[in-house]
Amino acid sequence: MKKVTIARREIGEGQPAFIIAELSANHNQDYDLAMRTIKAAKDAGADAIKFQTYTADTLTMNSDKGYFKIKHGTLWDGETLYSLFQKAYTPWDWQPKLKEYAESIGLICFSSPFDKTAVDFLEKMNVPAYKLASLEITDIPLIEYMASKGKPMIIATGAATLDDIEKALNACKRVGNDQIILLKCVSAYPTPLEDVHLRSMEHLAELFDVILGVSDHSLGTTVPIASIPLGAKVVEKHFILNKEMESPDSAFSLDYTEFKTMVNAVRDVEKALGERTYKLTDKMQTERIFLRSLFIVKDVSEGEIITEENVRSIRPGQGLHPQHLPEILGKTFTQDVTKGTPLNWELVNK
Repeated sequence: MKKVTIARREIGEGQPAFIIAELSANHNQDYDLAMRTIKAAKDAGADAIKFQTYTADTLTMNSDKGYFKIKHGTLWDGETLYSLFQKAYTPWDWQPKLKEYAESIGLICFSSPFDKTAVDFLEKMNVPAYKLASLEITDIPLIEYMASKGKPMIIATGAATLDDIEKALNACKRVGNDQIILLKCVSAYPTPLEDVHLRSMEHLAELFDVILGVSDHSLGTTVPIASIPLGAKVVEKHFILNKEMESPDSAFSLDYTEFKTMVNAVRDVEKALGERTYKLTDKMQTERIFLRSLFIVKDVSEGEIITEENVRSIRPGQGLHPQHLPEILGKTFTQDVTKGTPLNWELVNK
């Protein structure tokens, strides 16, 4: 059975889904707000909180050239990459303190590094895993560097082709790391439901034989809940303390109530899926008393012929099994019997 362990938490077959609250930019550069958001994520049922570790300078460059302007029908059109990332990044000096706080209240804490300096920084923080952000999946040197640290690798597919995914997984394995979780993801913010294509998770499982999950940017909770029957063992959603607060990610983030509703629904689906079993529970055994069986439905006399008029298949289940009706029709009763008596073999002449 495939399993990966993150901070003593087993993830994989036979385990409940590992639910990650993505802090991302939803702290709005306010340290106190970040702390309160982490606490709310814990209260909403998250297993982990995830940061993003970059600066505007490590992720792009400060340029007004057309290459660096966002103009592709996104939430952020009109901004430059640099100005967006300046607003969205999580200050690095916060992150060790936020991690310490998260762990003190029982949350696993890790991050997405966006360059080697971020990996080195997170290594000093002793994070238990790394998440490869969707649009970094083609940065093979970065993937190899992350994977070389020997931590579990959570890889989002985002805008990746199958070839991109294969190359990323091979990069991990080349440096001896096969602790891989692959997240079905779409790099569209928010993601239209018709673009999610959750059924491709089954194909990814066949192709790559890794633990699967979802990193979802659609509105609401439908996708995470629907992913569970398809084998998702990790669920990641952006989390915000208050949806009325504007942030670069607020439009596709879940607030406390929505996130808690999602967690509860995921746990309910996991219970309902259960196992491949036909074993009857004690309650089901008790209910079997209400199955149909053969009853005498008219007063009958000894020697009277058994017909469909005096014997019927009805509830409850204390009489002979209904399958015996054809073989007893035409035989006779061994004694006088009152209606409402369950039929048994002693009442039937052989």
